[in-house]
Amino acid sequence: MKEIKIYSDFKIFDSIDELNDQIKVLFNEAKLIRESAYSEYSKFSVGAAVLLENGKILCGSNQENVSYPSGLCAERTVLFYANSKYPKIKIKAIAVIAGSINKINENPVAPCGSCRQVISEFQAKQNSDIELYFKGEKGKIIYTDSINNLLPFKFDKSFL
Repeated sequence: MKEIKIYSDFKIFDSIDELNDQIKVLFNEAKLIRESAYSEYSKFSVGAAVLLENGKILCGSNQENVSYPSGLCAERTVLFYANSKYPKIKIKAIAVIAGSINKINENPVAPCGSCRQVISEFQAKQNSDIELYFKGEKGKIIYTDSINNLLPFKFDKSFL
């Protein structure tokens, strides 16, 4: 038997004020698009904004359906849109803000497993890391320079 240890690097910011201007704008866009979320059933709305290498910002919010598997998370909504609209432009960063109408989330809300897998796919497709920032409605922001820190044993095309 061999034991391995896996380490992940994250930075925690106390507030948006600590971020650079470009990422502040990205979070503002994620906050605005969150208002368009259709979260009729979970009452949990999420906004996501991606920064493309060309400086363009695209946004998406979660869209639910009474048949739960038919809905789509904010992260995947915006990533699929980015790839369909700008397939050759790399994604530089993604910012995610999430919260429930039942309580104020002050702890950062990370992407779900499906979204992590999709982010991983886009990193592999573009052969470069995607910076990831996530937060709740209030409070701290978590930053990592690659989805590999959230998904170290990812499934990718090398298995096919």
